[in-house]
This record gives sequence, C-alpha cells and structure tokens, in this order.
Amino acid sequence: MVIAIIADDKKKELMAQFCIAYCGILSKHKICATGITGKYVEEATGLTIEKLLSGTYGGAEQITSRIAYNEIDLVLFFRDTTAEMNESMAETEIEDHLLRMCDVSNVPIATNIATAEILVMALESGGLDWRKFVNPTSEYNQNKSKSM
Repeated sequence: MVIAIIADDKKKELMAQFCIAYCGILSKHKICATGITGKYVEEATGLTIEKLLSGTYGGAEQITSRIAYNEIDLVLFFRDTTAEMNESMAETEIEDHLLRMCDVSNVPIATNIATAEILVMALESGGLDWRKFVNPTSEYNQNKSKSM
C-alpha cells in the first residue's frame, strides 16, 4: 500500500509522534510525504519516505495528482484547523481539492489522529486490502501485468 503523509506546521510534531507509535505497521508500506513533513517524520522514525515538494511549493498538489491516478491508497493529513482563518484562499482551495479527490477516488483520508489510528489499524488487519486491486502500482497489479 502507498500512504501519503501531510501535516500542517503546527501538526508536524503530532504526525511524527503518531508515526513513531505505528512505525511497525507503517514500515510494511511505501510512504510518500510533502517535503518538510517527510523529512521530519523520517528523522524521527527511521522510516524510508519518498519526499515530494514542500506543501507550499506544490507537494499537496503532487499527492492530489497521484490520488487521481489511483497511485495512493491512504492519506494521513493532519490539518491545523485553527489556521483556517489566516490561510490564503489558494491554500484552502488546495486542501478542498485534495479532500474532493479522495472522495472521488475512494481513497480513505484521515484529517485527525483518531481517524488516522482507525485507518492504520484497518491497514494492519486487512480492512483496506481492497485498495490493492484498485491501485495500478500495487504489487498485485504489477505481478498481474507481468504474467500477461
């Protein structure tokens, strides 16, 4: 499974703590993240993380694009809801587009730690295995195309 991680500035520490707590589960999957969040979590956990652009330089858009192509199976997006009043309209639109793309593509997304915990536990127990059949880059689909 491919997991995308995004955390607003005030939520990066919480994301790192979450990833430390679930490092055993997350280490079994491919992880990509916006640049600074990825660096922060990678340093805190030792997990290998594909770091995309920083969120302010297009990282969230890169993740949204991958969602559109069914290349991401799960999104953990810890948002700073107190910052919404101060966010630019562009940042709000980017978040809305990311959330909308998850809805359209049926990609589970957690925007808080409680939902993230439920989704990571479902990931471990096999509750999200259906994503393997949808994601064209999954091991299931890569092996299927090689046998044809």
